[in-house]
Amino acid sequence: MIVFDLHCGEGHRFEGWFKSTGDFVEQGKNGYLMCPECGSTQIAKAPMAPAVPVKGNARAPDQPATSQSTGSDNVALSNNKLDRKVVKFFEKLATAQAQALKDSKWVGKDFADRSRAMHYGEQKQQLIHGEATAEQAQDLIDEGVAVAPLPFPVTPPEDLN
Repeated sequence: MIVFDLHCGEGHRFEGWFKSTGDFVEQGKNGYLMCPECGSTQIAKAPMAPAVPVKGNARAPDQPATSQSTGSDNVALSNNKLDRKVVKFFEKLATAQAQALKDSKWVGKDFADRSRAMHYGEQKQQLIHGEATAEQAQDLIDEGVAVAPLPFPVTPPEDLN
């Protein structure tokens, strides 16, 4: 994910999280970007200092990510304001998913084939995650293969920056 500092035509500053720069441009073209303070859809990237990451994970694994407050009981997220309890719930859910995937291997579009092979004993059992169409997922369920959808989308490793 990429975090951009954004601003509207009224000068309000806020953050936006995007899969890529192209995703930011596409959301802007489609009118999905909106200032959480005034509702303006005239959004642009604000000048920002580059983020220089610390080697390794600077945050302890059991420490949840923080979200920025808008000064009220609501937190700006996309173009909607969510109650802080909802934001905390999603943070806990995202932390739980990250923990669950920590020891799991990304297999991409091979997910259905690999799951099926493990189910039938053709391949060693291991934790995996990847991509499957709705039809592939239903076929796996119909065959009795243990699968579950993830609560949040997972970015393939090759798409991470």
